[in-house]
Amino acid sequence: MPTIDLPIVSSDSSPTAPPAEFSKGTYAFVSLGCPKNLVDSEKMLGALALDGYTLVTEPDGADFVIVNTCGFIEQSRDESKTVIREMLDLKKVGRTKGVIVAGCLPERVGGSLIDEMPDIDHIVGVWGRDEIHRVADRLIGGIREQRQLFRPAPIRAQDDRARLRITPQHYAYLKISEGCDRTCTFCAIPKMRGKHVTKPIEAVVAEARELVADGVRELILVAQDTTYYGMDLYGEVRLVELLQALEEVDGIDWLRLMYLYPVNFTDRLIDQIAGSRRIVPYLDMPLQHINSQVLKRMQRRVNREKTIELVEKLRERIANLVLRTTFIVGFPGETDEQFEELRDFVVETQFERMGVFTYSPEPGTPAMKLEGHVPDDVTDARRDELMAVQQEIAFAFGDSLVGYELDCLIDEQLDDETWSGRTYADAPEIDGSVLVQGTGLAVGARIPVEIGGRQDYDLIGMAAE
Repeated sequence: MPTIDLPIVSSDSSPTAPPAEFSKGTYAFVSLGCPKNLVDSEKMLGALALDGYTLVTEPDGADFVIVNTCGFIEQSRDESKTVIREMLDLKKVGRTKGVIVAGCLPERVGGSLIDEMPDIDHIVGVWGRDEIHRVADRLIGGIREQRQLFRPAPIRAQDDRARLRITPQHYAYLKISEGCDRTCTFCAIPKMRGKHVTKPIEAVVAEARELVADGVRELILVAQDTTYYGMDLYGEVRLVELLQALEEVDGIDWLRLMYLYPVNFTDRLIDQIAGSRRIVPYLDMPLQHINSQVLKRMQRRVNREKTIELVEKLRERIANLVLRTTFIVGFPGETDEQFEELRDFVVETQFERMGVFTYSPEPGTPAMKLEGHVPDDVTDARRDELMAVQQEIAFAFGDSLVGYELDCLIDEQLDDETWSGRTYADAPEIDGSVLVQGTGLAVGARIPVEIGGRQDYDLIGMAAE
């Protein structure tokens, strides 16, 4: 069952659970979906801790359960509904008193969620997360309120301080904006999270300082569209200015940039990344396709030529760059020739990190109305073929690191002499890791490691003397 472990919290800057004798009640929490959703989960955990509720690791026996859902694609919605039903089954047999559903799924499907699962006690939308402790009070008080907490007007950036973190103590996700102004024809995120809303630079820096005080050494910047940061608030893109401000926060070892849309990738931004003391040369830039016609139908506002020009510029100007990207195969109208063009591009470009999604028909999106929907078996075959190509590329990249000494951030102790860590080339949860042999190491430490071999997507190394 996908429940979370108790977060590691040691700093006065993080909320702490109340002593058992003063607790207002116990609850379990299930967090699903992307890192942006995880930040929302941590904020809800913090609010509940400050209000006097006690987090437990198992839903069986808890006073209530909260499921923070994902609604991105059909597969994630099905997963969310499966978990909700599991929690409702516990409620039916008296093993928990109530179930609260939060996050993107309610925003995506609206009132139909209650029609489908009427035993849900409370529903909290994305923009109602800061009210979660009041919702818990009503549930504990015996009030069932099957309504969604809708978006406020106007929408403002949310304050993500005072989080009870799920991630290990030494790294954290830092959300710099909310929502998205893009009109990609396959995507329903604007329907769930609204239009792009920038968090002010001073607010992001304040959150970064709080996280560093709590032991964080790697900050992972996330948004729906990171390179668009600042446009709505300042009238121009201000990602460079934000990065310059974060450079001055003492205690950060690594700044990692995720979800960089290829538009608005300016020379100033490239120079800032290339010359940074703290930004690791790892860029997550979802491209989705390379064929210009497919990109136009996706409404990505880029084409093949501009994409190749940007990738070449990044490779030339950022030393030791690791590029992560994602592609969609089976988009309506994608021909065999267009897929082959994508396959050839992957072979030529040699992305160190890559993921592939099969196109998911999303109700209410413009892509649903496009002609030429590709059969599932063809789509699956294209995904498998592209991933087979990428596996060879990823393995070759891993082999190229053997013999080098690389800094590793230690994530976990596996046994007395084995540790799991990551190089700058590895984002948590989605990339590989380094199995480090050594004694007396510490979780959260950044240490030099001599890379001695590769094991599938992972590396094997020895802590340097």
